[in-house]
Amino acid sequence: MFYVVQLSSSNWVETMFSQQPQDLVVVAGQPVTLPCSLSSYHGVVLWIKDGLALGVGRDLSGYPRYTVIGDHSSGEHHLRIQRVELTDDAVFECQAIQAALRSRPARLTVLVPPEDPVISGGPVVSLRAGDPLNLTCHANNAKPAASIVWIRNGEVLNGAMYSKTLLRDGKRESTVSTLYLSPSNIETGQQIICKASNKAIPNGKQTSVTIDIQHLPLVNLSVEPQPILEGNLVKFHCSAKANPPVTLYRWAKGGSIIKEVSGDTYEVIVDHSFFTEPVSCEVTNPLGSTNISRNVDVYFGPRMAAEPQSLQVDLGSDAVFNCAWTGNPSLTIVWMKRGSGVVLSNENILTLKAVRQEDAGKYVCRAVVPRVGAGEKEVSLTVNGPPTISSTQTQQALHGEKGQIKCFIRSTPPPDRIAWSWKETVLESGTSGRYTVETVSTEEGVISTLTMSNIVPADFQTIYNCTKSNGTLVNVLHINFSFRHKSNFSLSSELLTLNTLYKYAV
Repeated sequence: MFYVVQLSSSNWVETMFSQQPQDLVVVAGQPVTLPCSLSSYHGVVLWIKDGLALGVGRDLSGYPRYTVIGDHSSGEHHLRIQRVELTDDAVFECQAIQAALRSRPARLTVLVPPEDPVISGGPVVSLRAGDPLNLTCHANNAKPAASIVWIRNGEVLNGAMYSKTLLRDGKRESTVSTLYLSPSNIETGQQIICKASNKAIPNGKQTSVTIDIQHLPLVNLSVEPQPILEGNLVKFHCSAKANPPVTLYRWAKGGSIIKEVSGDTYEVIVDHSFFTEPVSCEVTNPLGSTNISRNVDVYFGPRMAAEPQSLQVDLGSDAVFNCAWTGNPSLTIVWMKRGSGVVLSNENILTLKAVRQEDAGKYVCRAVVPRVGAGEKEVSLTVNGPPTISSTQTQQALHGEKGQIKCFIRSTPPPDRIAWSWKETVLESGTSGRYTVETVSTEEGVISTLTMSNIVPADFQTIYNCTKSNGTLVNVLHINFSFRHKSNFSLSSELLTLNTLYKYAV
């Protein structure tokens, strides 16, 4: 308590502070009153702020928010401040000039709440699936510096990093907090709150962001119905979840774009190719594309995959046929010789060991898809062996009538030339006088027929040669008549040796 004794002509008067300003803490924007009361004092009172007078007496015209209030006659000189600002954060004194009294210094501490917190990138923060999340929250211009907490689903998230920056006024501070969340710790649609508080606003201010996890299209391709017989309608449906949304659907079959389809559904009548050539749906959004493909379980009859080839092999060698079919469901393969009911193989490959002449002929590769269909392919086996030339032991003719001599030739490859010769005459085909040559090919070989019209006895004395040639190899069959009775002549034949055959080569 400060006091002073004033001396008057009649007595001493004691002056002292009955009220002095006290240290106060106030939130910016609120009013505050600093008390100052003096007893037995009617002189000038000054308010001092950080050592500078605010005015003389009750005249504070330089400070429109400041007012001296109270009953002057009772010594009340209270300082009223409307809407406290940061500039009011100072030390105040109340002074009685004539009494030379000074109150105790009073510290007025002004608290400033932070501005509304701001999360960078809000209110929606987008990131790509698989990326971590980094959130930064700013709480600026606070006194004292704001504290920041992160909240998700009502729980505080720990591990954030903080930094503070003192502003140029030397009193306020800005706070920055950064929160890191791993990809496994975030989900799309989650809301994360940044809450900033200090002594000026204990309950704090908050803002939030919503997490938007963006990803490539997640695609599912369905095919209905399955299985299905070829020639029927199938529907492909390409369902996709994407963020950002889907911008394009593109269809392809076996790698070839289907230009006439652009939506999420593709309907088509399927054939066997859909079993091996997948249909793909490519879905695109701004992040990229996802491609998914499906084959169709198409039931179809046998289709030739590797066509067997006819073979020409040497006698005693192996003959190997290869026949491949495709079909769905699984097919059965059967190899048989045409005209025989014996199953030779159920595999793609048919092997005939050490073939003989009688193995030559037609072979059938047959494939069966149960309840769907069947198919077959025929091939030939030709066996290269020593050529043979023969005729029947006895051939008869009547005098004056036609007579025929038949020469049968089995040869692989077929003969290049067949000729009949007798005396000085050689005839391969056609007619010469009484003689006509006709040649007919059969599965077993070649039959050459020499026809003689108007048979005469001299024909009995003539030697007829049937000559076959393949390149340098020549075979000759020597045939002559033998007399049986007066009205009939007969023919006998013999096959000459190879040396003799060359001797009779034509």
